[in-house]
Amino acid sequence: MYQVPDQHGKRIVVTGANSGTGKEAAKRLAGAGAHVVLAVRTEAKGRQAETEILAAHPGARLEVRRLDLADQASVRTFAEELIAGGEPLDVLVNNAGVMNVPARTETVDGFELQLASNFLGPFALTVRLLPLLLAAPAPRVVTMSSGAAYRGRIDFDDLQSRRRYSPTLAYAHSKLADLLMMVRLADLAAENDWPLLSVGAHPGYTRTNLMTSGPRLNGGKPGLLESVGYRVVPSQGVEQGTEPLLHAAADPSVVAGGYFGPRWALVGPTRPASMPRAARDKAVAARLWAEAERLTGTSVEVVGR
Repeated sequence: MYQVPDQHGKRIVVTGANSGTGKEAAKRLAGAGAHVVLAVRTEAKGRQAETEILAAHPGARLEVRRLDLADQASVRTFAEELIAGGEPLDVLVNNAGVMNVPARTETVDGFELQLASNFLGPFALTVRLLPLLLAAPAPRVVTMSSGAAYRGRIDFDDLQSRRRYSPTLAYAHSKLADLLMMVRLADLAAENDWPLLSVGAHPGYTRTNLMTSGPRLNGGKPGLLESVGYRVVPSQGVEQGTEPLLHAAADPSVVAGGYFGPRWALVGPTRPASMPRAARDKAVAARLWAEAERLTGTSVEVVGR
């Protein structure tokens, strides 16, 4: 098992920290001494996760805060409350997301749900928290992607999947967008001489509720892959599946733009992972960043003032 380096003195936000890789990451980072903010959509589930983590690490420093990444107002409120506290933020772990929502669904902001939850919400959160991140000595932003990103494409004429919606492709598009965000943030950090590392990870095929929670939204049912996939495809437990995320968040060897996943793509110990060619297109990354700024009304320039 990966031993998380000492995290005493660090404050870390983990989104989706009530279950799966988010809860495991929060648990192990807190166990290494970090002050962890459990950013969760449902506070009751966050409190339950807090209780479980404290049972394992009685001295852990934890706080539960509500955050719905599919709602830009919730993102704004969460960020404003953290900023009002004035405490620097050492690491932001963009972990939360939804997967394979069966029918095209729009958020309160009019965004397609998977794009909103997996990309536009984390994007706005990252930009809004930049002042706190840049107040820390060596901040990191870690963005969770997926092997599904290889199937993704960025169609600027139909970013919201209005013309054609496929649950699996919409997910793939959003995960490719996450990688492009990670790449663009790394470039912005270099251009602006920020001491910030922007890195990414993917969990391979890890047994969490992500595979079933998305398909069950709006009365849907898990498909064949979600129902029997773990029995026919190599998979791994959440402890192993969280390690790429932990490596990206805490390992001292990480460099800007690094991307980590299981050795054998779906399972295995953590190693540097290859990114899809589409994720390395810096022109597309810059254009997508600008489009996300327009859609969310959030920009580095505005936040910096």
